[in-house]
Amino acid sequence: MLHTGPLWRWTTPAAPAAWYFVTIDGKAGEALSAIALMRRLEGGRKPGWGSLKTTVTVDDSRWSTSVFPSKDVGWMLPIKAAVRKAEALGEGDQVSLEFEM
Repeated sequence: MLHTGPLWRWTTPAAPAAWYFVTIDGKAGEALSAIALMRRLEGGRKPGWGSLKTTVTVDDSRWSTSVFPSKDVGWMLPIKAAVRKAEALGEGDQVSLEFEM
């Protein structure tokens, strides 16, 4: 699946370290929700925080991670520091990614 979205930062006073995400919504988000439902029906249980394992590619970087359902809309994909550095990504940048389930 392909998706493009802005890189955004999450932090709280209780957790001052910043985490960076891309929200996966629209058709890609709907596809992830369908996959999560199918896996839940097949396996009978919901994985930690409702996450789905995936392999993601952003430009020349490829890694295994999980996507997490958002309380607001779609899914949240964490973008680790090594990828942000290797691909020169900063907060607000549009990130084109491909993910495999």
